[in-house]
Amino acid sequence: MDDHLPQSVRVERRAVSEEESRRANGPDWDRYADEYQATHGTFLGDAGFVWGPEGHTEEELHVLGDVAGLDVLEVGSGAGQCSRWVRTRGGRGFGLDLSHRQLQHSQRLDEETGVAVPSVRGTATHLPFAPATFDVVFCSFGALQFVSDIEDAVGEVARVLRPGGRFAFSVTHPTRWMFPDDPGEAGLTATQSYWDRTPYVEVDDATGVVSYVEHHRTLGDWVRLLAGHGFVLSDLVEPEWPADHDRVWGGWSRARGVLTPGTAIFVAHVAVQ
Repeated sequence: MDDHLPQSVRVERRAVSEEESRRANGPDWDRYADEYQATHGTFLGDAGFVWGPEGHTEEELHVLGDVAGLDVLEVGSGAGQCSRWVRTRGGRGFGLDLSHRQLQHSQRLDEETGVAVPSVRGTATHLPFAPATFDVVFCSFGALQFVSDIEDAVGEVARVLRPGGRFAFSVTHPTRWMFPDDPGEAGLTATQSYWDRTPYVEVDDATGVVSYVEHHRTLGDWVRLLAGHGFVLSDLVEPEWPADHDRVWGGWSRARGVLTPGTAIFVAHVAVQ
């Protein structure tokens, strides 16, 4: 579900390893970071918390609850906008991202806003933190969709959360993978099996190198993943398209959003033994 597909890239659906996913997505986000921040930065806000292309904010949805005084980790933090919002609400927000360039943008916004988000370069499958370090871990369209070894990533979240800690993340709604990545009428006709979990892959025509990877899981896959790592699912938010929202972001648009969900937000907590 890419919104920056260059002309020299072809799209495939095929199996991709964690190493290949990481090798593609890190450099891809480094290349795309400047354009992404220029295009979407105002919409996201320098210290804003948007859960998806529909524009619903944490202040509106209250997915994380009161973060004041809590240690909060954002996995796939990009320029740290959401973590910066957490800090403005009294939480101790920290960021982690695979892209060096995105973290440079985070440092830029730290300086421009005066709200610094301590951030580290790393991957969701090997979080560089001690066990039971955080009260909340969250992802706003970050990291999880780009990870092949998702069992490792969810296991890492469980490891770094304290007992009773909250895990919340937004991803492309799993039903959206049945449809072409098109914001117009062509995107309203199902062309792909919902149960086909073959990754979406972009390959550079000139070099044959995989340049972008995104992984699809069904709703049931996510529920089983969470349960298998000791999480209790407390909510599944499917944000509706706002009446006054006309922004087109990749395959997200009013034409599609008023008919079918484009985002799913899972909310879970570590079961207390």
